[in-house]
Amino acid sequence: MYDALIGIAMLLGRDVLVAWFGVAPPAPPIHADLNGVFALAIAAGYALPYRDPARYRAYLWLMGPCLKGAGTALFLADYCLRGSPASYLLFAAGDGTLALVTLWALRRSGVSRTGRTGSTPEYPAR
Repeated sequence: MYDALIGIAMLLGRDVLVAWFGVAPPAPPIHADLNGVFALAIAAGYALPYRDPARYRAYLWLMGPCLKGAGTALFLADYCLRGSPASYLLFAAGDGTLALVTLWALRRSGVSRTGRTGSTPEYPAR
């Protein structure tokens, strides 16, 4: 839901976001449009691991700890080094939370490299 809401806001509620975050409108607007589409694609992509987490484990790694973790680092760096508005730290908190929760779930799930979970009975020894 997080990524879907951000994507919709970037595509349909850009004026509200600009006012709320106290920033200039994107120039050219296509940058915000593309980011909105990207966020919606991420949100739609989460339907795959929701239905079959073992099969789409790599997606969870890429979109959770990797992408959300990198996003957190970039938002923090931009705030510290470039003086972006403090309101951007909300995105850092959201991305960071998703990165950590996804990492925790992936580490806890016990899915091996073969795709078998810890709850799946092992094959008998030969």
